[in-house]
Amino acid sequence: MKISVIHGPNLNRLGQRKKEHYGVLTLAKINNSLEKKASKMNIQLEIMQSNHEGEIIDFIQIVSEKTDGIIINPGAFTHYSYAIRDALEDCLLPVIEVHLSNIFAREEFRARSVTAQACAGQIAGLGYQGYLLAIEGLQSLIKERKPKKT
Repeated sequence: MKISVIHGPNLNRLGQRKKEHYGVLTLAKINNSLEKKASKMNIQLEIMQSNHEGEIIDFIQIVSEKTDGIIINPGAFTHYSYAIRDALEDCLLPVIEVHLSNIFAREEFRARSVTAQACAGQIAGLGYQGYLLAIEGLQSLIKERKPKKT
């Protein structure tokens, strides 16, 4: 099983920015935790981070042909990127949206996610552990989609 993980804009600054919202772990440490969890579950991860909308869309289109599901933290693109939303919808894969902070307990504009409409589910407010839960949830969704051998 292969899962692609997409980190959106400014997540490369984790550990340095707004620790009260995003925690103290760097993106490298979060990715390391994801790799360890996935390895224990016999899942291969492909992880990317970009501050550029078009790069994220290109990545979704490319991996849609070679991965079983996607975990995405679209960052600020969550609130307005219909282009990323459309790419997620078009890829026909199960997708889980993750947010480190509780987007519903912050500024009003953050409570709206246009990208979540193209996702099977959303996890928000659990810090980096939301990504770990997303791996488990996505594994279950992928197994449910695969035809059973008779």
